[in-house]
Amino acid sequence: MQISYFHVPAEMPADARPEAAVVIDVLRATTTIAWALQNGAEAVQAFADLEDLRQAADLWPESSRLRVGERGGQTLPGFDLGNSPVAVLPETVAGKRLFMSTTNGTRALDRVRDVPLLVTAALPNREAVAERLLEKRPASVAIVGSGWEGSYSLEDSLAAGALGALLTERDPAATVIANDELSAAIALWQNWRQDPEACLRIASHGQRLIGLGDHDADFRCCAGLDQISVVPTQIEPGVLKAA
Repeated sequence: MQISYFHVPAEMPADARPEAAVVIDVLRATTTIAWALQNGAEAVQAFADLEDLRQAADLWPESSRLRVGERGGQTLPGFDLGNSPVAVLPETVAGKRLFMSTTNGTRALDRVRDVPLLVTAALPNREAVAERLLEKRPASVAIVGSGWEGSYSLEDSLAAGALGALLTERDPAATVIANDELSAAIALWQNWRQDPEACLRIASHGQRLIGLGDHDADFRCCAGLDQISVVPTQIEPGVLKAA
């Protein structure tokens, strides 16, 4: 597997055709997606555009849907939930479809929605995603960070490095680091692997969340390494299910 990392979706070449893509938005979309599916959500349907989300959600039975979303880290007016992984509890999400839109993560998903194998990763499901890639062995993998409004994100690079490091540890012969961005991300992970939560907190988006209020539980959840076995996998454009 030749594995490349792109800090933000716009860095991916327009003609890139990877066999697999891994979208990362540590704070907090892909962490929330993973925990929602782990806790029994029927699916997470991601939208870059809010009007598209509202129209799709209106077609779904009210008792079986939740509108989930944020802009600038804050819950969208009229939505059932914001973008917190500690809010998607089994009693809240089990059996329901989550119609989700966030500032950065769902836009990154939209950029790679045509890739044959599309999964999402965060620190809590890092090992599960690595095992899935090693099982499927796609020739080329694009790890895509969501960033913050088009800019570099420290926490996404941390998770990309965590995934890249694990893949090279598990199967060094089959894993090829294909760009300097991933090499740098792995070095970042090696520096912070003993305390990933501290890295999340010093990141600019971490500081933004701290400024919005008490997000200690979110930080702990987003930093929890290898805790769950779910691999959110796109089964149709924009729709992620547990696998």
